Amino acid sequence: MSDRKPLMPKATAVWLVDNTSLTFEQIAEFCGLHNLEVKGIADGDVAAGIKGADPITSGQLTREEIARGEEDGSHSLELSDHTVEVPHTTRKRAPRYTPVSRRQDRPNAVLWLLRNHDELKDSQIIRLVGTTKPTIQQIRDRTHWNSSQLQPQDPVTLGLCTQIDLDDEVQKAAKRLEREQKTAIREAKKAGTLLPTEETTAAPAPHAGLGEQPDVAFPNAEILTPKVPEPTREETEAEEQERVFQKLQEMSSEKSDDAAEDDAGKEPDQSA
Repeated sequence: MSDRKPLMPKATAVWLVDNTSLTFEQIAEFCGLHNLEVKGIADGDVAAGIKGADPITSGQLTREEIARGEEDGSHSLELSDHTVEVPHTTRKRAPRYTPVSRRQDRPNAVLWLLRNHDELKDSQIIRLVGTTKPTIQQIRDRTHWNSSQLQPQDPVTLGLCTQIDLDDEVQKAAKRLEREQKTAIREAKKAGTLLPTEETTAAPAPHAGLGEQPDVAFPNAEILTPKVPEPTREETEAEEQERVFQKLQEMSSEKSDDAAEDDAGKEPDQSA
């Protein structure tokens, strides 16, 4: 026997009793009722005034399944699969109700949460304890009217919330902090990090390849390469004499050239 039962079982049983020739046992098994209860529906003693609900129109039962059950009294009716998927609606949780006898303990519970779970947001504390945001801020700033008399107490022990609710809110806060840290690290990597002061203020190091061969990154490195003077070599005595002799020859040749220019520049004597 299947655990699935039709919607409005008594109304469905009323319709099946009035419109089919199924046995009481088949209807009771299909609707999840007792045989005597189905018999009472047929006699009018049970479910008086209940309007029958057609399972064929609602798609819970087919005509073929009903005909098969009417032909065979031992056949168990099977609920049809829903052709239309009904969306699951989540009921919004209403604000937590705090008994009057426990309301004076809420500031102590808020103080305990602020000290032991500072990662919780104000909205989470409000859901757990049922307090207000101004009260939380006053307790945090120690401006509450009874701040000197407050004693931190576990809200679970005070009966203001369950341990499951507290653990759930703490896990949510931990996941939120983890996401915020990952986002901060990602943004820091994207923006880049600042160089240390030692690196930005230090003098640039000389290029290692300037004296050897130009670097590909510096095509004009050979222009910046300092020219190293060739080492001087001491001349021998014979080389010194030869240099002096060549100097004297150059001087004598210059004098003879000057004398020849002077003779060529004189005019011939007209008195002769």
